[in-house]
Formats: sequence, structure tokens, C-alpha cells
Amino acid sequence: MAVNLSKNGPALTAAYNEVVDEKSNTNWALFTYEGNTDDIRLAAKGDGGLEEMIEDLSSGKVMYAFCRVQDPNSGLPKCVLVNWTGEGVKDSRKGVCANHVSTMAKFLKGAHITINARADEDVEPEVIMDKVAKASGANYSFHKETSNRFRDTGPQGPVGSVYQKTNAVSEIKKTNKDSFWAQAEKDEEKRRQEDQLRANEQRQLLENERKDREAKEATLREKRDKERAQQIDQQKKYQQQLDTASKEQEKKRYEEQEQTEATQRKAMRRGESVEKANEAASLISQRAPNPREMFKQRERGITPSDSDVPSAEPASPQPEPEVGDGQSRYEEQEEEQQEEEEEPQEPLKAAPVAVNSFVQEEAFKEPAQEENTVCEVTAEETSERGICAKALYDYQAADDTEISFDPDDIITGIEMIDEGWWRGYGPDAHFGMFPANYVELM
Repeated sequence: MAVNLSKNGPALTAAYNEVVDEKSNTNWALFTYEGNTDDIRLAAKGDGGLEEMIEDLSSGKVMYAFCRVQDPNSGLPKCVLVNWTGEGVKDSRKGVCANHVSTMAKFLKGAHITINARADEDVEPEVIMDKVAKASGANYSFHKETSNRFRDTGPQGPVGSVYQKTNAVSEIKKTNKDSFWAQAEKDEEKRRQEDQLRANEQRQLLENERKDREAKEATLREKRDKERAQQIDQQKKYQQQLDTASKEQEKKRYEEQEQTEATQRKAMRRGESVEKANEAASLISQRAPNPREMFKQRERGITPSDSDVPSAEPASPQPEPEVGDGQSRYEEQEEEQQEEEEEPQEPLKAAPVAVNSFVQEEAFKEPAQEENTVCEVTAEETSERGICAKALYDYQAADDTEISFDPDDIITGIEMIDEGWWRGYGPDAHFGMFPANYVELM
């Protein structure tokens, strides 16, 4: 995979610019990988030169060092790039990181010399400065050159030997350095563990705070819901009380109105009956003595004259009879009239004619009195059964709370509980509801 320079790009670029800038005190920067990923990060930087940079190299990592040094020949600043691969790096990791060298060289551009190092001997300050001096062309002198082409220089040294002289100081320094870096790795690991522990504690603290806050919010929300439910229940109870009081007032007012109307109807019927009885008595007192003859003449088409009818004194005014007494009196007079008709007719006298005329007139008025009496009984029965209505259409009950009826059936004991629905007793004496627009009040 390719190396990733974009994740920590600003920090990498800033460190590189500080090393390149001659006015900056920073003269070296060290770059490495974040763990086993391909992301490059800034490991360290400083102004102590090669000696300080070499101390930060780790034997267990792949690192890239970029340092600014002074050319010993010309005194000009030179940049050195060190590709460091520690001895403790795994071979697989070495193979992967080897592909990143060219990319890092392009990023850390301007390096006058590149050194691939694997051991501490490869990055000794003397070795690096020697390579810088050799890479510089400032020590070149045409006049000092001598031709050694044909000069005998004596015996040459051994060729092809790989022997290296053991340097005790270097070995001691390498051991100390390895132990130092191992200790640094342990300290770094400990620091990471402490950071992770602090992060976990902080996260747990935030989680506890969140749970406490949610619990408080839930408690407050439940409290508000209960208060709202109580308010709603109180409102419902108050509304029910108002509805009950209103219904009771309406029912009381309706009962009083019904009683008033019933009293007025009874008084009106009684007044009509008394008025009709007085009118009948007045007519009878003013009639001719022989109404039967007049009725027969009317049937024959003969109009009697006043001269043919003998005059009779007007009967004295009769007292105002009650409806029930008048009816029984009319029946007795009718029976007497039938008995007189069965007997042989005799010459009519003045007094009997007046009696017969009274009987005949009352007999003619009797059907009207009977009709009034029947009507009065029906009204009293209606008042005893409550409000009554006659069915206009047929209706079939949907359940046990309703009643069924056919057209012209009578529904009694009606309670007007609603504008569209009433309750009452049906033809089968079952009490239930029915639509109000299906009936007509009587």
C-alpha cells in the first residue's frame, strides 16, 4: 500500500519547512509510522544537530530523518536524508516500507545526500559529515592534483575482506541505546494505557451524567403527564357535573311546563264543556213548544209559521250542569221519550211540550257531549303515560338498547335525551332508544 502523507500533512510540512529554513533554529526532524499503519507522523524535531537526532532513532522502527548540516569544505548548509530501518523490524514490514522510500524522497525534496542506515555505525556524525564532504565539489583543486597513474605506491591492502574492527565504545553505546529505546517504548506504552484509562473514565463519567439527566427528564415528564391527566380528569368531572345540573334543570323546567300545559288543557276543556252546556240550555229555553212536529215538517219540506205554533212562556234558566251529570240526565230523558212514543198519542199540552223539546234538543246535542267526554279521557290517559308519539315509519332495533315499531304504533313515556334520539316504551312494553325523526308527538 502507498504511504499516507495527508492525514498529518500540516504538521509534516511545517517541520520540513523549519528544517529547510536557514533562519530557523530547528535543524532536524524525524518522521515515522503510526503503529502498523502506513500513515506518516512527526516523531520528533530539534536544534541539536546530528548527535541529538541519532539518539532518537529506534531499533524497532522504520524512520525517516531529515537534517540540515554545514558543509565542512564550503560552509554552506546542506540537507541530509536518512532512511533508517532498525534491526528489530520484521522482514515483512521492511518489504512494505521499502516501497515508500521514493515517495518520502519526493516529499523531503532538496536533500543533497541520502543515507540508507540499519545500524548505529551507519549514522555516526563523522561518517555522515565525511559523506557530505565527499559529495561536495568545494575540495576539488586542479593544481594540487598529481598524476599517480604510473607511480608505484607500494603493496596494496587486502582486498575483499569483510573484517571490521570491534569498537568497545560503540558496542557499549549500542547496548545502552537499545536499553534506552526499550525503556522509551515501555514508557510510551504505559503513557498510552494511562491515556486510554483516562479516556475510558471520562467516557464513563459522561455516560453516567447522560443517564442521570435522562432519568431526571423522564421523572419530570412523568410528573407533567400525571398533572395533565389529573387536570383532564378534574375538567371531565366538572363538565359532567355541569351536564348533570343542566339536565336536571332542563328536566325540572320541562316537567313544570308539562304540568302547566296539562292544567291549562284541563281548564280549557272544562270551560268548553260548561260553555256548551249553557248554550244548550239557552237554546232549549228559546225553542218552540213542539220540536218534534217542527222536525217532521222540515222533513216534509213545510216551514211552520209563527201563527200555527202556540206561544209558550220561556222556561226558567237551568243551572249549569256538570259534564258527567248532564250525560246521565240526557240518557234518562231519552228513555222517557222512548216510553212516550210507545204510548198512544194524546193532545199535547204546554208543559209536556216544553219538557219534550228539552229532551229532544238535549238528545240532538248528546253526540257532541259524548265526543268531548271521550277526548277528555284520552288526554288524561296520555298525561298518565307521559309524553306520547305516533310512529310515522317502521324501525327495527339494532341491539337491546333500542326498540322496534311499525307505522301508527304509539310510543309512550318518552324521554328527550338528545335532539336526534329519544327513549320510550314501544308497543311490546320494551324500553329503549329510537330516532326522533321517525315519530310525531301527539
